[in-house]
Amino acid sequence: MREDSPGTTRRAPWHLWVVATVGLLWNAVGVVDHFMTQAKNESYMGRLTPEQLEILYSLPKWLVAFWTLAVWGGAVGAVLLLLRKRLAAPVLLASLLAMMATGIHNFLSANGLYRTGGTSPAFVLVIFLMALGLWLYARAMSGRGALT
Repeated sequence: MREDSPGTTRRAPWHLWVVATVGLLWNAVGVVDHFMTQAKNESYMGRLTPEQLEILYSLPKWLVAFWTLAVWGGAVGAVLLLLRKRLAAPVLLASLLAMMATGIHNFLSANGLYRTGGTSPAFVLVIFLMALGLWLYARAMSGRGALT
């Protein structure tokens, strides 16, 4: 069996395309939610109570920045994974860490969306597991030489 020389890229396994595509679709939902919220789209935001809208529209700027990094970083990381770029792993890690910061803030905040029913803690766990899984997957593919 032939050993790969250092710096060579191995052929991408079939599951890379599946994981990256699912990751991109998943993160696209977050990007749309983020965009519609920041744009204050009335038809989209109409599903929320006035209390929830007040909380969302008064989030601290640093928290909105972390939220932006979390959702857009996840989408960009998934695209980088589809392009087989090693940069996918650190971008997905930044997205994961930003998501954790927003989640921790919202759990600990006295007026967080979790307390008003805007977001289920179980759904936040799913978001966390997806972000963690994508990062671990990208890191593993990078380590195996499937990403350049």
